[in-house]
Order: sequence, then C-alpha cells, then structure tokens
Amino acid sequence: MKQPADHLENMEKRKRIFHHALEGNVLKAIELTGQLAQDILENNNDLLFDLLSLHFVDLVCSKEWAEALEFAQTKLSPFSVKEQKYMEKIEGFMSLLAYENPVECPMFHLIGLDYRQQVVDSLNQTILAHFNLPIHTAMERLIQQTSVVRQCLSLEDGGPPPFSLKDILKSQ
Repeated sequence: MKQPADHLENMEKRKRIFHHALEGNVLKAIELTGQLAQDILENNNDLLFDLLSLHFVDLVCSKEWAEALEFAQTKLSPFSVKEQKYMEKIEGFMSLLAYENPVECPMFHLIGLDYRQQVVDSLNQTILAHFNLPIHTAMERLIQQTSVVRQCLSLEDGGPPPFSLKDILKSQ
C-alpha cells in the first residue's frame, strides 16, 4: 500500500515532535507541532497545558527555581483564569518547588516518565486525529486480533494455549 509523500513527511515530523517531548525539549515539540498544524494546540487547551507543565517539571528537576516560577506565572497561570481545574493542577505542580529534591514531594508522579509518556501519547493521538489517520497501525490491530483469537481458542478447548515460542524459551 503506497502512502502519499505528505503522510510520510508528516510521520517524520511527528517522530521528531515525539522525540523532543520525551527527551525534555517540550518547547521545541510545541513549536514543531505549531508548524505541522497550527490549530492543534490552539483548539486543545488541556493538551497545551499538559505540554507546558512538562517544561515546568523539567525546569524544577534542573533546579532552575526562578525560571520555573517565572514560567509558571507567565505560561501556566493564565490557564487558571479560564477554568478552575487548571488552578488545581498548577497547585500540584507548584508543590514540586517546595522540595529541594522533587522526588520527595507527594506529587512526584508528575516528574516521572509515565506522566511524560501519557502526555506525549496524547499529543501523538491528537496529531493523528487531526490528519484523519488511524491511532493504531495495521500491524498493531493484527497483533491485537491475533491475541484475542488465541485466547478464545484456548478457552474453547479448555486446555493450554496453542504453541508459544515464548513459553518454550522460558522452559529451557
């Protein structure tokens, strides 16, 4: 199946955006997202807030306290005027500043890779939806369907699941 060149180009841009956001260069990811499709973040305040909050977390983890505080005041606090939920989120992020070692903060999950991955996945899905592309590749859907069929077959027979290379390798 041949895809148009612009889909391949957009895929490369998405990969760069994804990489920048995961590696801690969120502002570059936001810039590249704007170049790819300007209205994506303009129309999604939740996603933009989450991305900006990742940058705030990066500043806190780098112990750039003054810059983090200024960033929160200039970039995050305007969201709190729009909706109360943002104020609650900002309070959680600001609590990271109270600890010299943010890992000791009760909100430490905000500095973890899981939170970052969740935000970056949301960005990727939003970009895919913007271009009317499927969230999952054909290969991912095939693997999911194969897994379901395998589970159904093993339940029907009432016995052990069919051949599994992984199980064979484990037993040796």
